[in-house]
Amino acid sequence: MVEHDQDWTLRYSRHLALPEFGMAAQERLAASSILVVGLGGLGSPAALYLAAAGVGTLLLNDFDTVDLSNLQRQILFRETDAGRPKTDAAAAALAALNPACKLERLEGRLDQVGLREALSRSDLVLDGSDNFGTRFAVNQACVIAGKPVVSGAALRYEGQLSVFDPRDGACPCYACLYPESGEELEDCRRNGVLAPLTGVIGSLMAVEALKLLTGTGTPMTGKLLRYDVLEGDIRYTTVRRDPACPVCKQR
Repeated sequence: MVEHDQDWTLRYSRHLALPEFGMAAQERLAASSILVVGLGGLGSPAALYLAAAGVGTLLLNDFDTVDLSNLQRQILFRETDAGRPKTDAAAAALAALNPACKLERLEGRLDQVGLREALSRSDLVLDGSDNFGTRFAVNQACVIAGKPVVSGAALRYEGQLSVFDPRDGACPCYACLYPESGEELEDCRRNGVLAPLTGVIGSLMAVEALKLLTGTGTPMTGKLLRYDVLEGDIRYTTVRRDPACPVCKQR
């Protein structure tokens, strides 16, 4: 076990006091690396909690710049960040929160080569992207690399969350749930989204990532969580692997 100074022990004292977590789990977080795809409404709270929780390295991927319309829900950013690449603004905010967290900026859309390289340095992926193209590309790359994906979505008054882990032979992948021939993903530019909903789903994504990294609790693999804000209703659906899925059928 690594010897830590008093500041480190104090910073993570609430984790160290948790049953079934403690020093061993905290040290696993410090040695872990996560690829965060999308630094918007979901990636913002997720990245903040992951850095604060003590994850060692965050690879930050986004292709966009900060816009005033983002500030309603993308809590990583400030008005002074308008026009700045999200990867730069996010890295600055996260470094201020926890200087011990190593931050790598991956600006632009990652193709399969870029995803493969990033995944070789990551233990898992948080996918908070807002388009099916990116989600399918991330899913395919993770199935090939054998890396788990924590996937979240939020639109209007409903959020969704699931975990896809190709290391579990019985676990479905994202394409088992959403075939690539499906309709195009709706976005919040045209449809709107309630600001705190993105915080709820992004925070739950961070929780699932910490569970996967530390072995604490049971990850939400094979389940789809749906949260209806207006009704205050949370529902779980079992998601089964599709034997005919073109992405994961040969893994």
